[in-house]
Amino acid sequence: MLSDSYEWFKQNFLSLSGIDLNSYKEGQMKRRIDNFLRKNKVSGYQQFVDILKNDREIYDSFVTYLTINVSEFYRNPLQWQTLEQEIIPLLLKRFGKPLKIWSAACSTGDEPYSLAMVLSDFLPLNQIQILATDMDQEVLSKAKKGCYTEQSIKGLPKRYRDKFLDIDSDGTIRVSDKLKSCISFKQHDLLKDRYPQGVHMIVCRNVMIYFTEEAKDKIYHRFSASLSRQGILFVGSTEQIIGAGRYNFQGIQSFFYEKQ
Repeated sequence: MLSDSYEWFKQNFLSLSGIDLNSYKEGQMKRRIDNFLRKNKVSGYQQFVDILKNDREIYDSFVTYLTINVSEFYRNPLQWQTLEQEIIPLLLKRFGKPLKIWSAACSTGDEPYSLAMVLSDFLPLNQIQILATDMDQEVLSKAKKGCYTEQSIKGLPKRYRDKFLDIDSDGTIRVSDKLKSCISFKQHDLLKDRYPQGVHMIVCRNVMIYFTEEAKDKIYHRFSASLSRQGILFVGSTEQIIGAGRYNFQGIQSFFYEKQ
């Protein structure tokens, strides 16, 4: 193996970080990494590994860049309306309260906070507890702070803005402490860490598109094992599951799958 090839880099980065880049689509991931090297004026993978070993700031910046954190509140509103009008009433009828909900690969927290807002129409806040996980510690820190821009909340209905968001004098938008109390943030790697069990709904959106087919197969099987029978998996707008039956899933609405 060439000492400055992409294969060499993947192997060394796995040893350094525990992140297996083989599970991500190669062309897409390699372009992102090469772009990061160019922006930081790094001449090759060997030099880059040396930098990652010795510069924690660059290392953290690279991991955050790598995990492709693009998120916003109430993304794809029609899907959230389906969640509100059909899926949550169904889950409450099946499982009662409190519901056990996992927001997987939650990025900067936009999604779990949106979930808590929607759930607040059905439950008091002290009965809402969402587990929100991501592999990137830096974005989890941002999520815990709960500070956002106008761009992040552009699709959020006004009733939620008025009830749960405060605006500082400098224009920073802050999630209220009462909503923060509904979310437990935790570091978690979908590819290697243990999954929670007996979950009533898993929300994992706009993440699976970055994984290889082999990695997706592994994750969907583990999602299925994580869910209670008749639990729901909520996926992103480009992530319809082909052959859902092999994971013991059945589509019940667009982007919503029920465990059989």
